[in-house]
Formats: sequence, C-alpha cells, structure tokens
Amino acid sequence: MSAEQCESLESVLEKYVPQPELAEVKRILYGKPVKELELSEATVSRAGDEDYQVAGWRMTADPEETRPAREVRIGLIQNKIVLPTDAPIGQQVTALQKKIGAIIENAARSGVTIICLQEAWTMPFAFCTREKHPWTQFAESAETGASTVFLADLAARYRMVIVSPILERDEDHGDTIWNTAVIIDHTGRVMGKTRKNHIPRVGDFNESTYYMEGNTGHKVFDTIYGRIAVNICYGRHHPQNWMMYGVNGAEIVFNPSATVGGLSEPMWSIEARNAAIANSYFTCAINRVGTESFPREFSSGDGKPAHKDFGHFYGSSYVAAPDGSRTPGLSRIRDGLLVASVDLNMCRQIKDKWCFRMTQRLDLYAESLAMATKADYKPDIVQ
Repeated sequence: MSAEQCESLESVLEKYVPQPELAEVKRILYGKPVKELELSEATVSRAGDEDYQVAGWRMTADPEETRPAREVRIGLIQNKIVLPTDAPIGQQVTALQKKIGAIIENAARSGVTIICLQEAWTMPFAFCTREKHPWTQFAESAETGASTVFLADLAARYRMVIVSPILERDEDHGDTIWNTAVIIDHTGRVMGKTRKNHIPRVGDFNESTYYMEGNTGHKVFDTIYGRIAVNICYGRHHPQNWMMYGVNGAEIVFNPSATVGGLSEPMWSIEARNAAIANSYFTCAINRVGTESFPREFSSGDGKPAHKDFGHFYGSSYVAAPDGSRTPGLSRIRDGLLVASVDLNMCRQIKDKWCFRMTQRLDLYAESLAMATKADYKPDIVQ
C-alpha cells in the first residue's frame, strides 16, 4: 500500500483490530475517549456532495459550581490545491477561494465559531523549487489583500473568527515577504497578524529562499470566543515556541502546516499533543493533502535525483486537549473539515491537577538561556 492509498491510521485499526482490543489500543493512542459530535444531516450531505470528509468530536471539562462551561466550536480545514501549479495565478486563487468558502459556509452551519486554514492556503506549497517567479506573485498584504477581503466578509456574515495563513507582502518594509497568519475577528476586522518564528532548512523545504524568521514574537489574540495563538508549521518542532504562547495566556494554539510523509509523519501525531499537555491548552494541527507537481525539476543538495514534487502531504489534522486526549485525525488523502466542540475550562482544571505551570521554573530557564546566548558560554558539563 502506498502513502497515497492509506486512508488513515484509524481506518487501518478499525479494519484489523477487533474489539475489545480496539478500545484499549485507542485509549493508549488517544487518551480519554472523545465523544462523537452529532452533525446535521445537511452538513454531512453537503460535504458528500462537495467530496470532502467531515467529522465532529466533543471534548468536555468537568462541571464547576463557580464558572459556567466555556464551550467553543473549532473548525479545521485541510485540502488539496484545485488547479495544476502551472495554471494562471488568478485562476488558482479563485478556485481555492471557491472551495474554501464553501467549506467555511458548511462549518458555520455546524456552529463553528473559530476556524483555521492550512499554511499558505491560497497557493501551492512551491517553496521547494527555489524559483522566485511565479510563486512570489501569490504574496499579498495581510491587511488589505484579496484573501483577507474575501474571508473578512465570511467572518462578519457568520460571526466567525478566521485564521488565514498566507504568503505576506509587507509593502511598508521594502516589499519583504513573510510566512504569516492573519487573524480576522467575528466582525470581519483584522485583529492582527503573526509570523512564522522558525524556518526549515531540511530536505526540499527551502523556505529561507523566500522569507526569514518572523519578527512578531508570540502574540495571543483575545477573541470573543477565547484566547488564540498560531504556531506556524516548523515551529511545532520547538518546545520553547509552544511554551511562550502558553506564557502569554493562549487557550487554543493552531498549527497550520504543510508537511510530507517521507519527512515528518511519525512525529505528527506526537508534537501538537505533547504541546497541549505541557502547556495546558488546546492544540489544533492542520496539514494540507495531496501531491503537488511543479513545471520544472528541482533538487535540494541531498544526493537524490531531481524531481517535480515534494511528496505526499498527508493531512491527518486533529485537535488535542490539555488532558492528553485527542481526536482521531482526518483522512490522509482527502479534503476535510474537522469540527471540535471544546470546553476551555479544561485549561485551568488541568493546570490545577498537574501543576505544570506552577512548577515551570521560568526564572531558572531564563537565567540559563541568558548565559547560553553569550559568545563566551561554556556548557555546564561535569567530568
């Protein structure tokens, strides 16, 4: 079975592991079982008509006497590109807007109040090619670009917070390009933007040809539905990056990504879930789907033959909770919408239970890291 043929880990388990062993395997893999969230027949029917998977899950907290439940419904969208990578740029963007707009409308029908799209959702993930044109022509203003205008209308129409990861063109600072997520609030107002903190230089991921490490720090956005942050793609490999969003008060951290099976798939199900546990917040891992082929061959100085595609983007988007539980992933091979109802009260409840924040020792690490950044630093090794 090839990577493109395997629907999901969950489908393999369901097919080959019988009950009651299956329930125990899922407990070990996913923690406390999450409950299925019933979606309307209209939602499911529309997803079927438009050929994408839709799944709903509920992650509950314990009831409290002094606080009402803070239930928020999150949406994650994973998708393939629509047109070939050599199609006219305007047509590629319009086709993606049409597809994503329809899925957002269906998410609204399901009660979603915060939704996040995949990394660089308006374009193919062309940064493997190291070619500047035509790919830099997909870059746009975070504040006034076509995708922001398009999504702002949907955000206001459905009172939905939308996280839109794009290739940004910063016209105020020398037309510099950034890998950026734009946060649009429930009124259609741009709350702000946050940029990718860590840029990969591994395999075909030649992104530093286009943009460098972000300069916006670890912003947290206080929406009417909860405090959210965005840890873009490669930042998930850096525990300190996840940590700082928690230090700044995030309750949900989205990780919009574009990553392929040959490189990172064994790590995928671990990293966002680990971050949810360590930082007592919800994490949302989103990955694009499919294989994107480019007009000209490229190589990456790794001795492998020149090729025209990155490999298979394996989807598998999921939500993880502070208690270590997580939803099953979406398909590895299909477009999908994951709807998760979560109770943000769980964040504080898990802080009280495990005391990870109380025992964090930021003072100790701050002192040690300050020393480690100095030119004359010597590792503290005792022989």
